[in-house]
Amino acid sequence: MEIATARTHVQTALDRMRACYLKPVFDEWAILAVPASSGGVVAYQGPRPDAFRRNLADDAEPLRAVAAGKQFSDGDLEFVPDAADTHYDAFMKIGPASYLVLNHTVKTMTEIRADGKWLGAQAVLFELSEKFRADPLEL
Repeated sequence: MEIATARTHVQTALDRMRACYLKPVFDEWAILAVPASSGGVVAYQGPRPDAFRRNLADDAEPLRAVAAGKQFSDGDLEFVPDAADTHYDAFMKIGPASYLVLNHTVKTMTEIRADGKWLGAQAVLFELSEKFRADPLEL
């Protein structure tokens, strides 16, 4: 998959999740290339474009801790239930060297999941993961 297609898939999925949840599930997302030296932030959408890059390492720390030692395949998801404030709530492996990070800059995943409408939004997120499993992002 090319980056333009990936961006469209992500934004469409988040719009659909918002429709299911009746408010934003994630108000910030970014596609990251790994290692950072090969590109870092490839795409970003959210309320803090200037601060996102500057705070990337600190905001990713809870996700790094949860993912440490695990192997991920394209389309796999990982969540941090208690990532507060601007710490990232989730990531999806979307290609051999790329990840999608998802964040709600105010709520935690525990708070998001407490609303029963999360189940409908979760189904949309699963559909997105299957798109990347079938056609990973090539950077």
